[in-house]
Amino acid sequence: MTFVVNLLLGLLFGIGLVVSGMSDPAKVLNFLDLAGTWDPSLAFVMIGAVLVAFLGYRVVLKRDRPLLASAFRLPTAKDVDARLLSGAAIFGIGWGLGGFCPGPALTALGLAAPGALVFLPAMFAGLWAARMLTLARSPLKEA
Repeated sequence: MTFVVNLLLGLLFGIGLVVSGMSDPAKVLNFLDLAGTWDPSLAFVMIGAVLVAFLGYRVVLKRDRPLLASAFRLPTAKDVDARLLSGAAIFGIGWGLGGFCPGPALTALGLAAPGALVFLPAMFAGLWAARMLTLARSPLKEA
């Protein structure tokens, strides 16, 4: 049952990305181009998303536990370190150069967007490289 609910929520999220224009890299790049052909429409998408998340968390976290799990699993880390800042910077640079972030890139692939065919392999290569770097720096290396 959890799988079906997650699948339906993922489909709803993907439809929202397509309808909002987030899966169109030209629209995203125009939103980021403050000095040129700026398109403020995605600001309304972000404001709406923040508002829904804010209200949703207020309602849901009043419950003792989630509907389909035994407990809430919320992030506990609060420290801002170089790893977090560099990851955010790389994410932002990739978003600015490609016009995609991971979720919209996956929906754009489903729409046969040519840019997604370049962006997604590069994204997965970056994820793999980051994982390898993390494992290489880990004090507990596998034998």
